Amino acid sequence: STTKASTTAAPSSTEPINQTSYQYHVNTMKQIIFTPKAPQPIGAYSQAVKYGSMLYISGQIPIDPETGKVVLDSAKKETRLVMDNIGEILRAAGMTFENVLQATILLKDINDFEKVNKVYSEYFKPETAPARVAYQVANLPKNVNIEIMMIAGE
Repeated sequence: STTKASTTAAPSSTEPINQTSYQYHVNTMKQIIFTPKAPQPIGAYSQAVKYGSMLYISGQIPIDPETGKVVLDSAKKETRLVMDNIGEILRAAGMTFENVLQATILLKDINDFEKVNKVYSEYFKPETAPARVAYQVANLPKNVNIEIMMIAGE
């Protein structure tokens, strides 16, 4: 498994994050989840926080984790990259898409919904798909077209 429990403090915002996935235990209930296989946070937040049996995944935008660069392409390619990155965060927490309970999709253009939904649907079985909401928003970080956040549980 690529996930390991860390006994040291989580990296500060000025320290480079090493290339190891970790779960940093803030207390007995709260754990910070990180994997280098998903984009590093671009602000003061974690990729995900696990609290007890619940996992809260921060909004993910289409950033290539290997280059750190935003990918602005088709709605389908951007959605696939976001979903793949979320999959890596789920794996770092010991979960899969079947653990996802709720998803929030933010779109710059709601007219992309059908294309986004087609790719998004590939990651879930219809009988275990999570609750979901999608919104059109005025703007998103780094001027991207899509952001997706999820909540999962064991």
